[in-house]
Amino acid sequence: MIKAKHQPQEAAVKFTMLLAGVVLLLMMVFGFIMRAAQGGMIEIDQALFYQIMTAHGAGMVGTAGLTGISILWYFTGRYVPLLAGVFWTFLGLFLTGVVLILGSIFIGGYAGAWTFLFPLPAMSGGFWSNEAAATFLLGYIFIGVAFLLLHLEIARKLIAAYGSIGGALAWPLAFGNGRAENAPPPTVVAAMASTLFNVMGIVVGATVLVSSLVNLMIPDFAVNALLAKNMIFFFGHVFINASIYMAVIAVYEILPEYLGKPWKTTRPFAIAWTMVFLFVLAVYPHHLLQDVAMPAWALIMGQVVSYLSGIPLLAVTAFSLLVYLRQSRVMYWDLASALLVLGVAGWSIGSAPAIIDGMIAVNKVMHNTQWVPGHFHIYLLLGEVAITFGFMAWLVKDPREKGLNILDLAGFAVYLLGGVGFTLMFLISGALSVPRRWAVHVPEWFLQDRLATGFALLVILGALLFVVSYAQGLRKKRTR
Repeated sequence: MIKAKHQPQEAAVKFTMLLAGVVLLLMMVFGFIMRAAQGGMIEIDQALFYQIMTAHGAGMVGTAGLTGISILWYFTGRYVPLLAGVFWTFLGLFLTGVVLILGSIFIGGYAGAWTFLFPLPAMSGGFWSNEAAATFLLGYIFIGVAFLLLHLEIARKLIAAYGSIGGALAWPLAFGNGRAENAPPPTVVAAMASTLFNVMGIVVGATVLVSSLVNLMIPDFAVNALLAKNMIFFFGHVFINASIYMAVIAVYEILPEYLGKPWKTTRPFAIAWTMVFLFVLAVYPHHLLQDVAMPAWALIMGQVVSYLSGIPLLAVTAFSLLVYLRQSRVMYWDLASALLVLGVAGWSIGSAPAIIDGMIAVNKVMHNTQWVPGHFHIYLLLGEVAITFGFMAWLVKDPREKGLNILDLAGFAVYLLGGVGFTLMFLISGALSVPRRWAVHVPEWFLQDRLATGFALLVILGALLFVVSYAQGLRKKRTR
């Protein structure tokens, strides 16, 4: 096992996190605009609403992936030497894809949502051209290639260092006679598992993207719509889950500094991450429970695996964190540790409404309501994004300072209050059967919309304080 003393890509990761923080703020502003428009507080053109919705979805998912893989890259570099040039190439390809996507939306008028559901890109009703749709899909392809490049570098080095995929996943400990002291650290196990299922998702996503692209240019090129939908949701579900699973590596690496004891690879931990790998690949049919053409066995599998998928998270990461917190006598709270713990809590809590929606009987009446954006906004705002901001705070924290200052405390409190209120309005609206993805709402739905708009403003304020604090921390680091 190679233990690096320094992070060779520290400057690249710090720059990427600053860029990601700014983009997250912009995407939050887009969300604020949509909720205000739905609540009748402002008026925007409906075509523009769906363009903003498309940019918001693609931007948030893409940025979650960007921050997740940056965290994975940073900490994996502690155990294996990674090529710095690969990360810069990744970032260049990623930003090229972003430019193409934004151009397709705000210049070409593309508004087919981030899921690019076939054959919607080619059936715009005159709102956008095939060229605009093709540009959007091409942007996704650039981003997919970028992620694939980074994951392959990580996989190559982990396999070389630990002998095999199974070695990096701690399979000798999980299923053999291996000893815990010889097992790879939690970061390596999480990095290998996340890399494996994200590569599979990206390959499937690239296949359906290229097929859709060819269909745009050559309409006679036939694509089975149900197969395409399965591939799209397999890709989308795996990618956004990978973003969270990659980000949680920050918890394994940073919180031990506060807890005074290392996060260890145990047999339950190793088994849990193998279960994560299998469940992430198998659970996506719960997005297709309303598709009556789907085979019954696939829909049943989607429901059953939805029940089981929360077990590795809750039984290992969340429960282990609670045990560590309870046992630690040296734990102290600052912005980084508070946000990291919030991220695990938000991720865990967000699994509950997701599991509920994964029940076939519930899904029939809830899936096309705001219940669904409710659960994944909990995952993101109070889960992955909270971990991201915690990682950013840790990157620039002054070791001479401990505790939460007034600004950090205000930012955390405002962000938490806004995040809880904002996501709760989604869940309440979903329980009342308010549909999702509608630009225009009736007055009976305005109360939740307007409350959500106010909470969104609090989220933006909290996030702004985090990003400004991070930027100031970078400046101070350079002048020390």
